[in-house]
Amino acid sequence: MFTSEGPTFRELTVQALSSIERGYDLLAPKFDHTPFRTPDRFLDAVTGALRPLGPFGTGLDVCCGTGAGVGVLRELCEERVTGVDFSAGMLAAAEQAVPAEGKPAVDWVRADVRALPFTAAFDLAVSFGAFGHFLPAERPGLFAEVHRSLRPGGVFAFPLGAPLPVRSPLYWALYGFDAVMRVRNALWRPPFVMYYRTFPLRGVRDDLVRAGFTVELLPLEEFGRRPDGSPHCRLVVARRT
Repeated sequence: MFTSEGPTFRELTVQALSSIERGYDLLAPKFDHTPFRTPDRFLDAVTGALRPLGPFGTGLDVCCGTGAGVGVLRELCEERVTGVDFSAGMLAAAEQAVPAEGKPAVDWVRADVRALPFTAAFDLAVSFGAFGHFLPAERPGLFAEVHRSLRPGGVFAFPLGAPLPVRSPLYWALYGFDAVMRVRNALWRPPFVMYYRTFPLRGVRDDLVRAGFTVELLPLEEFGRRPDGSPHCRLVVARRT
């Protein structure tokens, strides 16, 4: 996709007609050569915004994929970092991509993040680009699992872009993508949940508060501001009280 090393159109089609888990198992070897990987500028911006909130001992990358967020945690955590994902293929790719040597040590855990196998184990949790795989009704349960996995005072952080203006071509591209996915899921089984417009700030913040977090929004100034002065991208910082 877009490069000779990325997946072909046929491979993407097979992935899209599979379950989420099977689809990512298939995509994993070429995932880092697609636009779906979180760009380094986002990872660097989040690292810079979180650094003053530390130090952190242990870190958790929620839906770690091929391990991009684990790199952020290794910059911020001193003791141990864990990446969790339910795709065995993505975890295998992450183990190959993330150097085993160096500190802190890294663990890889295969699990559904809607039933995390941790209790009060981490000081910092992050997630990048995974929330489109969860329906709005699943958010409260997901946030409750992360809350349970954090120690008191622990932080759950993730970047969140501002809503796109209706006149933006990207707005209509994402609207069209979501519409196609809804049709696909109505006609084909198993479903492949991936939507771009189901994670609005207000609903997300309300669900985090209900899960027991206090929520702070930090502007990521690297991405500039909109004409009304609001940031193009914020870092959501949810702290377990």
